[in-house]
Amino acid sequence: MDAAMKKNLQKIACKVRMGVIEGTYNAKSGHPGGSLSISDLVTYLYFNKMNIDPNVPEMADRDRLVLSKGHTAPALYSVLAQKGYFSADELKTLRHIGALLQGHPCIHTPGVDMSSGSLGQGISAACGMALAGKLDGKSYKVYAILGDGEIEEGQVWEAAMFAAHYKLDNLVAIVDNNGLQIDGKITEVCSPEPITDKFAAFGWHVIIMDGHDFDDIDRAFAEAEKISGKPVAIIQKSVKGKGVSFMENQVGWHGTAPNKEQYEQAMAELSAQLKELED
Repeated sequence: MDAAMKKNLQKIACKVRMGVIEGTYNAKSGHPGGSLSISDLVTYLYFNKMNIDPNVPEMADRDRLVLSKGHTAPALYSVLAQKGYFSADELKTLRHIGALLQGHPCIHTPGVDMSSGSLGQGISAACGMALAGKLDGKSYKVYAILGDGEIEEGQVWEAAMFAAHYKLDNLVAIVDNNGLQIDGKITEVCSPEPITDKFAAFGWHVIIMDGHDFDDIDRAFAEAEKISGKPVAIIQKSVKGKGVSFMENQVGWHGTAPNKEQYEQAMAELSAQLKELED
C-alpha cells in the first residue's frame, strides 16, 4: 500500500473513531470498546476494498457486509456517514426513539445490508447471501465481522460447516480478536481458542492480521482474494478501545458510554491524532 493511501485511511479511521465517541456519548449508552477495535477494519473495507456506491445503496452487484457483532453498530454507522450514506449529524441521534440509527444495525438504514445483533446469527445470514451469489452467478463478495466472544455461540460453527460444504469462496469472515467480551477475558469466560485451528478444522482458509496496521490489513485481504474453493477466515488481532488511552484493553468499556469529561478527553486525544496525521 502506498504511503498516501495509508495516511488517508488512517485519517478516515480517526474520524470514524470520533464518530463512535460522538454517538455513544449522545446516546448515553452503547458499545464503544468493540466499535473502536474494528474502526480500522471497516475503514479499509468501505474506502479501499468493497464495490459499493452510496448513491445507489441497493446496487444489485454490490459487495455486502454483515456486522454479525451488531452491538458495534457505532463503528458501522460512523464509517457509513464518512462514506456519504447519510449525514454525520445522524450520529448524535444514536439510539434515540424514532431515529435512523438504532442500537443494532437495521436493514432499513442506508448502507446496512442485514439487521443483526443476536450473536451468532449474522454469519448465517452472510452464508445465505454468499450462496445466493453463487447460485445467481454473481461476482460480489460477502464480508462478515464477528466478535471473538461471539464465536462461543454454536450457531457460528454450524454456519462454518455450511460455508465449507458449499465452497463459499465469495465469503470472508473477520473475527475481531481483541480478547475481551462483556464478562471479561474470552480465555476466562468460555475460551474459543485456538480460533485459527478451529476454522481450519472446519475447512476454511485462515489468515492472521494486525487489525490496526493498514499494510497488514491490505496483505491479508490480498491473500484472501487468491483463495478459491473454500471460505476465508481472517483473525484480526486488535485492541479493544483502540485510539482512546483510557479505553484501551479495558473490559468495562465493552458497553459503557463516556460521560462529559470522558467524552471531552477522548475527542481531544483523537483530534490530536488527526492533527498529527494532517500535518
